Amino acid sequence: MDHRPARGRGPRARLALSVAAALAVAGPLSISGVAAADAPPALSSDRVTADWTTRTVAPGVEVRTGTLRNPAAAPSWTVTVQAPVKARFTGAQAFATVGTEAWATETADRLRAAGFEPAVTRVPWPDYADTPRGLMGVRVRVGSYPVQAAANDVAARVTAAGFRTAVEWTGYDADQPADVENINIAVIDPHRFRGSVTATHNGNVAQRQTTSSVAAKLGSLVGVNGGFFLTSDADGVQGTSAGVSVHDGELASMAAGSRAALILQDGGRRSRIADLAITATARAGRSSYAVQGINRTPGRVRNCGRPGALPTAEPRQDLTCTLADDLVKFTGEYVHALPSGAGVQVVLDAKGRVESVGDRGGSVPPGRTVLQGTGAAAGWLTAHAVVGERVSVKEEVRDADGRQVRLGRGDSIVSAAPTLVEDGRIHIDAATEGTVDPADLSFGYAWANNRQPRTMAGIDRQGRLLLVTVDGRLSGGSEGFTLAEGAAFMRSLGAVRALNLDGGGSSAMVVGGALVNRPSDAAGERPVGDTIQVLPR
Repeated sequence: MDHRPARGRGPRARLALSVAAALAVAGPLSISGVAAADAPPALSSDRVTADWTTRTVAPGVEVRTGTLRNPAAAPSWTVTVQAPVKARFTGAQAFATVGTEAWATETADRLRAAGFEPAVTRVPWPDYADTPRGLMGVRVRVGSYPVQAAANDVAARVTAAGFRTAVEWTGYDADQPADVENINIAVIDPHRFRGSVTATHNGNVAQRQTTSSVAAKLGSLVGVNGGFFLTSDADGVQGTSAGVSVHDGELASMAAGSRAALILQDGGRRSRIADLAITATARAGRSSYAVQGINRTPGRVRNCGRPGALPTAEPRQDLTCTLADDLVKFTGEYVHALPSGAGVQVVLDAKGRVESVGDRGGSVPPGRTVLQGTGAAAGWLTAHAVVGERVSVKEEVRDADGRQVRLGRGDSIVSAAPTLVEDGRIHIDAATEGTVDPADLSFGYAWANNRQPRTMAGIDRQGRLLLVTVDGRLSGGSEGFTLAEGAAFMRSLGAVRALNLDGGGSSAMVVGGALVNRPSDAAGERPVGDTIQVLPR
């Protein structure tokens, strides 16, 4: 991380930079935005300077890159004392950034007795649609330091006094304004653009590639990273999606519960954002069995959200759940060794007729589909998959209103979480989509409530697609957005629907073959699972 000196202290206000930045951006972009009256009265864009460059990449495709600076902001390094809590599902000892009022009072007294001067701050819940209102918890910190090394020294002394500590940059706090934000915005107008927009895994769901390498291969005008994906062999095969994905009308993975997704139909000429749920059923004669996965390792469900999953059938960000009885379908896009181990494997020909029944392993033969079952699903395959007979798999994609999403050639879907804007209003269903947990503040706090690099997508009233990245973790000095700030920013651009895509070190935007943002990983641009590519005709 950068070591930057602290500057003079300015006013602290939640969403200060995001609202001011949004107002500064909306006009020059020629995107209908919120009126100044929508901002809290105490906030003004006067304190923020904006430096924007704009280019038209193709008719109907405009990209704006800018840096926003707030000279009133004064972030610094500090020592946060962490509150002991119990992890919700395991009951194990965990630690949270905020604790109860009683804990904060006791901790502050103990710190003073040990010779430290604590700062105690009440932290409210962000503007989520499905979490409590009012106080989330109380934060206890020690000191304000211009460089990280100084904070590290103090943290060592506080730890030695019997406290659990973390060294943090206050510029990531939602209750303080960020001083620098590097933002890229691509606007694709389907009424003028003659190319296509597609979500792609570049032909192989079991691989990781950088957004820029996929863009170069496809000759993209604009590319951004897409949805959540696996990054560890312990969770399955790296690169495979941790949510619903569709490529050229074919399901490539299943949803982790009902989560937000960007639907690009007819090559992106008709786009929308909706919470999607997937059901799939294998049928042999009069018998049927639920398929719980597509192109993933049986028994392991990243981000959970499937019936029967343990420890939860609800979506849970970055948690890998287990399924003892699991039926998984593999398609030709799974260009990787098939999972092996206990269970049964069935190979189907192009018409769904059973070619073989045997042990799990090998690879997906060209033009074939593979079913793998474990536990009770293996028993069902053994009993009902007969060589020469037909086993069909019926798949359905439905939105939150229960309406079926019919897929055809040129249609694609990329999924992440959570929803940010719905029907033109900020609507962040963070708990429902498994990104925060009111019952466990050790889960998701930094991911959702602190500023992070973000990639977001939105649709405005004219049907234009908005693709946005903000750098974070001090990449180029930029601090990022909280989920709430990201929602406010997307709404200010005129988005009537918006969702959060994968972020952190995955956030990347490529324009004309060149990376235009600054990814936060020390190694540079991160190889990701899928991407969204704006392709010339």
